[in-house]
Amino acid sequence: MTDEDVLDKIRRGLLYTESEAAFQNPRRRADLVFEYNQVRPGDTARRRSLLEAILGSVGERTVLLSPFHAGFGSNVHIGDDFFGNVNLTFVDDVEIRIGNGVMIAPSVTLTTTGHPIHPDLREDFRRFSEPIVIEDRVWIGSNAVVLPGVRIGYGSVIGAGSVVTHDIPAMTVAVGVPCRVVRGITDEDLSARSAEGRTREGAAPW
Repeated sequence: MTDEDVLDKIRRGLLYTESEAAFQNPRRRADLVFEYNQVRPGDTARRRSLLEAILGSVGERTVLLSPFHAGFGSNVHIGDDFFGNVNLTFVDDVEIRIGNGVMIAPSVTLTTTGHPIHPDLREDFRRFSEPIVIEDRVWIGSNAVVLPGVRIGYGSVIGAGSVVTHDIPAMTVAVGVPCRVVRGITDEDLSARSAEGRTREGAAPW
């Protein structure tokens, strides 16, 4: 099987093995990710330079706190005005595309890759991969997990601890395991402290 045949399998969301995909390993940026995570927070020039070398593309005014983790790094594309808190993990065997004005809370995982259920199919780390898209101005709460093939629509809020298994439409609040839309975001939210207004303790529910 040629490299192009393997890439075609990956693009179609079919199963492929670690050995088949090994030709892509030079695109992994593990050493650069490690270096980024050791750079002092105040050395903004060095951090920016490393981000540009690690990621497939990165916009302006991007903040990505250390540590972060990435399988490749080169398959991640981030827009302008991004804020990523600590322990953000990209499982980016295929593309993760993040729009402008996106905020991601601590310990979020964005994974483009899953594995078959039957153990006989998991030999040689057999897996499938589907891209993730996070549209502009999305907020993802702490400890959320976004699974392969998901698109999160413009302006939406994902509650803390959610597992996002399906697409989330624009301008909605979605929470839970699995993550489900609980309501739309409206102009009434312009006067609320959080998407649900004030909680008893005065804090956002995620």
